[in-house]
Amino acid sequence: MVPLSGRSAMIRRRLFLAAPALAARPAFAQAYPGPIRLVVPFATGGTTDIIARLIAEETGRRLGTTIVVDNRPGAGATLGTGLVARAAPDRTTLLISTISGMAVGNTLYRDRITWDADRDFAHIAMILGTPYLLLVNPATPMHSVADFVAAAKRPGGVAYATSGIGSVPHLVGLRLAQAAGFELQHIPYRGGSQAATDAIAGTVPSVMDSLTAASAYIRAGSLRPLAFTTRERIADFPTVPTLIESGYPDIVADGWAGIAAPAGTPRALQERLAGAIREAMATPTIARRYAETATLPGTLFLNDAQAFVRAEIAAWAPVVRASGATPG
Repeated sequence: MVPLSGRSAMIRRRLFLAAPALAARPAFAQAYPGPIRLVVPFATGGTTDIIARLIAEETGRRLGTTIVVDNRPGAGATLGTGLVARAAPDRTTLLISTISGMAVGNTLYRDRITWDADRDFAHIAMILGTPYLLLVNPATPMHSVADFVAAAKRPGGVAYATSGIGSVPHLVGLRLAQAAGFELQHIPYRGGSQAATDAIAGTVPSVMDSLTAASAYIRAGSLRPLAFTTRERIADFPTVPTLIESGYPDIVADGWAGIAAPAGTPRALQERLAGAIREAMATPTIARRYAETATLPGTLFLNDAQAFVRAEIAAWAPVVRASGATPG
C-alpha cells in the first residue's frame, strides 16, 4: 500500500478550505460569443451531473449564452475528458474535470490516452470537494467495516458496486480488499446513480460512493454508512467512523470536480469564465444544494486550480500503480 502523503493531504485541505477566492466581479454586460457545450464524463442523474447542470444554467445566464450539458460517460471518466482535450480552444467546449478522469485516469489509462491532465487543459475553477464512503443495504447484517470484511472473507464473499472501473470508489475498494486480505468482487456501473439504486434495491449488497451522491440516501435510511475515507469524522454524520478508525490508516481519499477548458484558451476568456462560475456558485440555489449534500464548494480558480490538479496527479500516481488496478 502506498498512502497519499501527508503533504498532498495538507495541500488538498489548504486548497479547498483556505485558498483565497477570486475577487468579486460585476455582472458581464457583453454577451458571450456563442453557445457552450459542457461535457460531463459521467452518466446523467448523479449529483455531480446535477450540480454541473445547475452551475451551467447560472453561469450561462451571467455570460449571456446557453450552456448545453453533454454527458459522455465511460473508461473511468477519461472518454469525456479526452473529447475536450482534443477540442479546439475556441470558446465552445468546456469539461467537468474530475478526480477519476484527471488524477486517477491520467495514470491508470496512460497507454490508452494521448493527452495530459495538466498540460492539455486550462483549469478554470474547482466546483466541489467530497469524501467517499462504504455503504450497505440496511437489510444486511453488516454494521461496521469489520462486519463487511468478515463477510467478504466467507465463501461467496460480498459484491460491491461503484461508478465504474478506474473510478476512485473502485480504487478505494481495491485498496481495502488488499489491506484486509479478501478477494475483490467489484460490480462496475456506468455511473454512481445506478450503482446506488441497485444497492438500495438489494441487487448488490454494498456500494462505494461519494458523500455528495449518498447523503440523501443516508438521511432517508435507504443505505447504511459504514465508514468514510476522510482523516476525521464528518460533522454532519458524527456517528460514522473513518476507515482509519476502522483499522486502515492508509486509505484516505477526497473527491473533487472542477471546470476546465482546452489548453490554449485565451487568458481573458478564462478569467471571464472564472468570474461567472464563481458568481454562479454563490447563488442561493447552488449554495443550498451544496448544504443539502454535505458538499464543500470549490474555492480555487485559474492558476490555483491548475496547481491543485497538478498536485493531485502527482499524489495519486503512486497510489494507482501500487493498487494494481487495471482498466477494463
